[in-house]
Amino acid sequence: MFQVGVLLLAAGASRRFGGDKRAAVMPNGKTVLATTLDNIKQAGFPYKLCLTDSDRDLASTLGLEQQQLIFCRNAATGMGATLAEGMAQIGGWQGVIIALGDMPWVQSQTYSTLRDSLAKDTLCIPTYEGRRGNPVAFGAQFYDDLRHSSGDRGARDLIDRHPSAVNLIAVDDRGILRDIDHLQDIQPN
Repeated sequence: MFQVGVLLLAAGASRRFGGDKRAAVMPNGKTVLATTLDNIKQAGFPYKLCLTDSDRDLASTLGLEQQQLIFCRNAATGMGATLAEGMAQIGGWQGVIIALGDMPWVQSQTYSTLRDSLAKDTLCIPTYEGRRGNPVAFGAQFYDDLRHSSGDRGARDLIDRHPSAVNLIAVDDRGILRDIDHLQDIQPN
């Protein structure tokens, strides 16, 4: 069976937010990060959560198993470093969906749609009304490149280098376009 898991990147510094946006409370009464995790769990995926090396207190509040947590020592150097450290620990997944911790409006069905569209040699990018969003799914063919990511662009350079492998997947989910950078972004839209 083609096993796909979610690598949830949540090791950013939240500079624009002015505090730890992962712990900010959403209108549903849960934190941003807990809401994002709930949507992934509802889709039934195995997942791993990437946090900074200093996030052990935050991790303890999430009720996750130790094997679901990845503490990234180099997160301060950019999203690419977090991605590389996370990819080194995903185990035997044949596909990975790279999700962002500050995107709590992505519906669980979107994760399932990406999984169902993925093959080992493809990249699947969700679109809403013609606009590309996140999360993005990668087949195993791209793992070496993902493990060597660096800087703040994450996997964008990899996507740019392989346009023929990209499958654009239309979804009915505005959440793929919404992230949280400022306090007002938490309000429902």
